[in-house]
Amino acid sequence: MSEDHVQNDSQIEAVFRVNDSHKHKKDKEHRHKEHKKDKDREKSKHNNSEHRDPSEKKHKDKHKNNDKHREKDGEKHRERDGEKHRDKNGEKHRDGEKHKEKDIEKHKEVEKHRVKDGEKHKEKDVEKHKEKDVEKHRDGEKHKHRDKDREKKKEEKMKSSSGGVKVKKENGFSSPVRVKDEPEDQGFYVSPKENKAMKRPREDDEDYKPKKIKSEDDKKGKKRKQEEEDIKPKKKSKAKGNEEGVKKKKVKKEEEEKWKWWEEERHADGIKWKFLEHKGPVFAPPYEPVPDNVKFYYDGNLVKLSPKAEEVATFFAKMLDHEYTTKDIFRKNFFKDWKKEMTTDERNLITNLSKCDFNAMSLYFKEQSEARKNMTKEEKLKIKAENERLLQEYGYCIMDNHKERIANFRIEPPGLFRGRGDHPKMGKLKKRIMPEDIIINCSKDSKIPVAPAGHKWKEVRHDGKVTWLVSWTENIQGSIKYIMLNPSSRIKGEKDWQKYETARRLKMCVEKIRNTYKEDWKSKEMKVRQRAVALYFIDKLALRAGNEKEEGETADTVGCCSLRVEHINLFQELDGQEFVVEFDFPGKDSIRYYNKVPVEKRVFKNLQLFMENKQPDDDLFDRLNTSILNKHLQDLMEGLTAKVFRTYNASITLQQQLDELTNSDDNVPAKILSYNRANRAVAILCNHQRAPPKTFEKSMMNLQGKIDAKKDQLADARREFKSAKADAKVRRDEKTKKLVESKKKAVQRIEEQLMKLEVQATDREENKQIALGTSKLNYLDPRISVAWCKKYGVPIEKIYNKTQREKFAWALDMADDDFKF
Repeated sequence: MSEDHVQNDSQIEAVFRVNDSHKHKKDKEHRHKEHKKDKDREKSKHNNSEHRDPSEKKHKDKHKNNDKHREKDGEKHRERDGEKHRDKNGEKHRDGEKHKEKDIEKHKEVEKHRVKDGEKHKEKDVEKHKEKDVEKHRDGEKHKHRDKDREKKKEEKMKSSSGGVKVKKENGFSSPVRVKDEPEDQGFYVSPKENKAMKRPREDDEDYKPKKIKSEDDKKGKKRKQEEEDIKPKKKSKAKGNEEGVKKKKVKKEEEEKWKWWEEERHADGIKWKFLEHKGPVFAPPYEPVPDNVKFYYDGNLVKLSPKAEEVATFFAKMLDHEYTTKDIFRKNFFKDWKKEMTTDERNLITNLSKCDFNAMSLYFKEQSEARKNMTKEEKLKIKAENERLLQEYGYCIMDNHKERIANFRIEPPGLFRGRGDHPKMGKLKKRIMPEDIIINCSKDSKIPVAPAGHKWKEVRHDGKVTWLVSWTENIQGSIKYIMLNPSSRIKGEKDWQKYETARRLKMCVEKIRNTYKEDWKSKEMKVRQRAVALYFIDKLALRAGNEKEEGETADTVGCCSLRVEHINLFQELDGQEFVVEFDFPGKDSIRYYNKVPVEKRVFKNLQLFMENKQPDDDLFDRLNTSILNKHLQDLMEGLTAKVFRTYNASITLQQQLDELTNSDDNVPAKILSYNRANRAVAILCNHQRAPPKTFEKSMMNLQGKIDAKKDQLADARREFKSAKADAKVRRDEKTKKLVESKKKAVQRIEEQLMKLEVQATDREENKQIALGTSKLNYLDPRISVAWCKKYGVPIEKIYNKTQREKFAWALDMADDDFKF
């Protein structure tokens, strides 16, 4: 390289650096402040390096003595190796306060030189050098982020290089900074933000100090720092967002997985399914003998029972404190069946149940019960895991390529029959069900369930016209028991939907049917009159039809057709009402039906006629039975039964009561109270009674205590509100106004809480002997409730729990807020 060319290059470089130096004047100060924080760290770094290598200390002394030489040769050195050593040397020069003063003085001298000569060279070569510097700076950026080992190698290279000189620090940098590209204008800089003309071109004003330009290094450094600061929260928020997204996707997936069977075509010709596969039932665990220390005594003497006799004895011992074991019929039936399980010697020995001592057995089972209650969390989790395993294996079936839940896949264990009411067979032994008693129903092309080892099924069927999976005949009454699908399944849902649609069809022709039976009250045939009066009771009182029963086989329960003379009393006038009929009879499940009802005059006269010359235990409707009644109902409307009448009257009553009782301005608790009152009207109509819960009185006392405490809280809140209002009138400042508002809100909040508690207490008291669930699940069209919730903004969860929502998924999907039964 020629000397002229070197000199020319150095002048142009100086011009370029001076131009940059003014642009970076403020930036330099900022960077000095920024690097001041790292000063101690860098010094310690240099001290360590000096301690490690004494030759480096000599090298630093050499630099101090050769500052002038470094200024002359620095430019050449930068041309050759500048980019290699720029970062490292720049870091070393920033630490020296002496170099800062020298740089400032030099900048002033060079600025004067630029004003005289700089403009000549700038237009010729500035673009060339700018491109070179840009390339160098890019290379430098690459070197910046290399590891420490690489930097050490660079230091060693720098030491061994000719002269070993440092590149002169300019503007806080060890090499020319990269500046934003400047347009080829007449020597002035245009702001990169907008292409606006500069107010003062450089040529027109010698005193013009160039506006500081932020270098790419500065901006990148700041951006990098900001990104490092923000990266953690950003990642968190992103992760949070991802989690929410995954949850939403899961919910959506679950919704998609729900089988909307009501949108598909139904099977024709009575076919319930085309493919059915399941694993069969889960049998009761085998009997485990009681420990040897649990004794059985007869007439004061210790008796060791055989395994079969002992098992039956434990059934009685478990019920020893129950009311059933005091009933003669229960004890008689138990002892009779127990003796069948005894050996000949045991039968000869044990002849009187009263002499049997079951106390030791009873105490043992009480202790076992307490032990189960006091199990550790781990033990409970173990049992739960086992139950879950059984559920996953046996609790589901595949029906028409869809996974359906099975209602109860476990066979009932052996025990003593209890029955309802005064059942004549209470106390009899329910025998253990074995695989040889089981009939399996599945499709031919399915995998048939495997019977337990050493056993086989009674029969395997492939009947697609029935809905049961497993069946067997129980030994007490000879009735057939079934394992069927869960209420949320397609088969159960279709049945419910069809039932409510039939009830809605009855709505269209009920007036015609009523006119027909009213005409029949005057019929000349006694049979027709009795049928018409019975149908009136079924329609008006929602009575069950009543099935014929064998005497001595079941409890003495009564329906409409099986009413006896003793079950009704007639009053010409009672409590200010004319033609009153008093009903008093044991209904379904031996629940007493008691009601006083005013009836039509012609109905009253007919009842008097039906009761003439009859004994109390004679049938009221002696020329009517359920078969005759059901045949007549089928003639009136296809699919019409006494139960359809009951369903219709229940649903229409709910619809009417909701329309009358619901106030759209009420809050949610008040609306729910209105719903429960409407539901209670239906339950009373259908005679859905229950005994008050054992804990009713205690729970009511607790609730009343909460109400009293809330009233005291409300009184305190009102006093505080009144006091705050008085202060606000005196002070009239913003703080007291805010206090008044907060106290007012507190009063309103406590008033709402009190109202909720009082509504809850009223609801409990009114429903203590009424079973709302039976009518809600079996007689009320769920679409009425769904539409009501949507119309009045009541969450459906307040009316139906999760299991009930699954059962009525079809109604939740179908019903809009304008649905009417």
